[in-house]
Amino acid sequence: MIDEGRPRMIGTLMIGLREGLEAALVVSVLLAYVKQIGRPDAAKKIWVGISAAILLSMVVGAVLTFGAYGLSFQAQEVIGGTLSILAVVMVTWMVFWMLRAARGLSSELRGQVDRALVGGGWSVAVLAFISVGREGLETALFIWATTRASQLSPLLGFATAVSGIVLAIVLGWALFRGMIRINLTQFFRWSGILLIIFAAGVFAYGIHDLQEAAVLPGPFAEPPPGVSAFAASWYGDAAWAFRIPHIIAPDGFLGALLKGVFGFSPEMTKLEVIAWFAYLVPTLTLFLRGSLAQGRAIRTHRAAAAPALATSKGSL
Repeated sequence: MIDEGRPRMIGTLMIGLREGLEAALVVSVLLAYVKQIGRPDAAKKIWVGISAAILLSMVVGAVLTFGAYGLSFQAQEVIGGTLSILAVVMVTWMVFWMLRAARGLSSELRGQVDRALVGGGWSVAVLAFISVGREGLETALFIWATTRASQLSPLLGFATAVSGIVLAIVLGWALFRGMIRINLTQFFRWSGILLIIFAAGVFAYGIHDLQEAAVLPGPFAEPPPGVSAFAASWYGDAAWAFRIPHIIAPDGFLGALLKGVFGFSPEMTKLEVIAWFAYLVPTLTLFLRGSLAQGRAIRTHRAAAAPALATSKGSL
């Protein structure tokens, strides 16, 4: 029997690693800055905010995993489809936000800390809570969505995500200590590409859930009476784009790999396929254009700074 879980764990591992590394970088900047300005009391408050954010993320993850039990099938599918689409929106926003903010993240956070330290300083705990909590909520929601879409065991998906988060914490600590150097621009670029591909599959599965709940037209509902032939073609058996389980076995390695990485299923509706392409093509195009523009800006900045740096060294 092919172990289907391995290819399907890629998405949860990647989201845990990326979100964990983002949170670790934020925490390291906050702690390093309050240490630099001699505010050890603020460091304790930062840890309070971090702890509260982790607790909230765990509670949200538990509610998502176990909260749907006892609801009707239709209600579960409506909630599942809606939250899957919400997860895609949040992760897409996160990918583009990090692409834009990565270079100035440290200075931006330091400015926020300066403002938060005014008065009693508890605002810095709120800053840490919001910064880490945002990553934690995105992680919980997207892991839940990818686990649901790939039909991965919730416990296995959670364990895989935790592995990615632990690895991210180790990398963040090593970066903070100066033990290793990572090209974060390249890391966020390639991980962003992978997450957009994973998100396309989650988006398509969210559409599938809403079709099963009869919220959207699909093969699980009959066409309303009196509709046109075109409208009727989105219901019943006519709603399938393809059904090829005899060619690509859903429980085989290829089927598991395509499902876990690309969100491809041997049985997909026309609406799922349209949703997959409608999300992936423009989103990935915009991300690649932004990433290439960022790379050109970095190279231009370095080229402009090189003569000044050489002159400074020569005058010493």
